[in-house]
Amino acid sequence: MNFTYEEVPIDRLEMCKEICNELMVYQKSLAYITPERFDNMTYETRLIPSVEKAQHNYLVVVKNEDEVIGYVYSNISPKEVYSSEFATFFDMESVEKTHVGCLSQFYIKDKYRQYGIGSKLFSMSMDWLKTFNEVEDYFIFVSNGNEQALEFYKRKGFFVSHEILEGFIMVLRNRSSN
Repeated sequence: MNFTYEEVPIDRLEMCKEICNELMVYQKSLAYITPERFDNMTYETRLIPSVEKAQHNYLVVVKNEDEVIGYVYSNISPKEVYSSEFATFFDMESVEKTHVGCLSQFYIKDKYRQYGIGSKLFSMSMDWLKTFNEVEDYFIFVSNGNEQALEFYKRKGFFVSHEILEGFIMVLRNRSSN
């Protein structure tokens, strides 16, 4: 296998459409709390709006030959972006600075897990997030049923802060040591 990692400029976001939609199907397949919430979650309703609301975006795809087999999308956004009619993702008062970092979407096709791809994508994302001095709070939102992802992030230093939407999403948090 020949894995390559490519930082994707936002004007080529479409490259992630298929794999983003695959992530939504995967999340629904694991969910045991209101899985139907995923019915309207797609590239168009999740990734595009997130990119548009963010101040800074970071997107990396991993390929095996020419096939996109995984991706990570992270962003720096004003903290208010995380309070909407859908949900309030964290207590705004608990974040002192005006912006937060978020590892927003992360997916690797099943047959490519266990090759260290996840750890590499995670490290690349966190290294990018930590370049922003105006950010000290980092968040990851894990859908219910995705225990593998939850344990992965905990091993990487994140802790469960709380759940939202009656357990539909676990909010994980970490703070920089700046």
